Amino acid sequence: MDAPHAATRDPFASAAASLGAAPWDDERIRTHVAPLFSRHRAAHAGRAYLANHSLGRPLDATADDVREGLDAWYAAMGDAWDAWEAEMNAHRGRLAALRGAPRADTVIPKASAGQGLRAVLGSYDRPPRVVSTRGEFDSIDVILREWARRGRLELALVEPRSPAAGATGEGALPRFDAADLLAAIVPGTDLVVVSEVMFETGERLVALPDVVAHAHARGAKVLVDVYHSLGAIPVDVAASGVDFAVGGSYKYLRGGPGACFLYVAPRWLDAGLRTLDIGWFAKEHRFAYRRPEPPAFAAGGDAWLESTPAVLAPFQARAGQRFALALGVGRLREDSLARQAALVRGLAELGVPAVGGTPSRGAFVVVPFLGQPEGFAGRVADRLSARGVVTDARGPFLR
Repeated sequence: MDAPHAATRDPFASAAASLGAAPWDDERIRTHVAPLFSRHRAAHAGRAYLANHSLGRPLDATADDVREGLDAWYAAMGDAWDAWEAEMNAHRGRLAALRGAPRADTVIPKASAGQGLRAVLGSYDRPPRVVSTRGEFDSIDVILREWARRGRLELALVEPRSPAAGATGEGALPRFDAADLLAAIVPGTDLVVVSEVMFETGERLVALPDVVAHAHARGAKVLVDVYHSLGAIPVDVAASGVDFAVGGSYKYLRGGPGACFLYVAPRWLDAGLRTLDIGWFAKEHRFAYRRPEPPAFAAGGDAWLESTPAVLAPFQARAGQRFALALGVGRLREDSLARQAALVRGLAELGVPAVGGTPSRGAFVVVPFLGQPEGFAGRVADRLSARGVVTDARGPFLR
């Protein structure tokens, strides 16, 4: 099959070919991308959705993909596992491609990023010494703090630096200085847990390679939360050298809740690193129902699988993954930066200070309301929603 003919049969490849080089003007978006989201657009006509950093828009194809998973159940009953496992493997392969992972078995499907973190914590035979930041998303933060409270790990949290008085632009936001994070990673540290993009402020950890190198030199592993970067910023876990990564399809991969993952670097899988957080799908011969002592586990990343998986999640996530792969995360990033910068300029003309649109930021614009009463940013988001503009707020930041 030649490439042009293949593109006409694949709506995502066709859209990507028609769009050309990024950034894309509004007319090309309306012509080639908007039709892929017709169901969402019909349901939200007259509203501006500016919250893909929270819950990504579903593609039209998502409904058909989920129906395919259900149809296998209706048609084959117990034999539907053949189709379900094939899609699970394809799901892992697409996520590996999106993250620059060298092979699909490094991707372990999870229902949440928190499950991935717990699996990593379960790979230590004694309470690990963990370094993290005060900027991690609530699920990661609450797991770390509760495990520490119950003596299951030792936790050191790096605080953000407060903005200088009178600072503008990015300087008006609290930030995590790489020097503070490096100083906290000392000999004896076992694990560093940090986000590539901070969920409240959009700050990007551009010093990630330095953090990884520093941690490895002191015998520590690094887990990176890529939930706010995957699909919006090129992610290359192999090049960065990270040991683990967690994330999901809820945001920029437009795959909804429940389609999350843990990445484990091949060097650890090949060395036989194991976790306690497993189930019967991690067995070497899962459908043989043999029970050798000790248990015999599957090879590579399959030894990190849990019990019976959520079989529809890979179907649910398929369209968003194919969309990102077809358009290319690099081109999506270029277009995102241009649109963020335009929004920041437009807000500035209205006297509203905002931050975004630079390589040191993630994929959303932030309007800070530091010094305002608690909940003020949320009330602004509610007022905007009443006017047909969908945003959200985290703490004192409108996103």
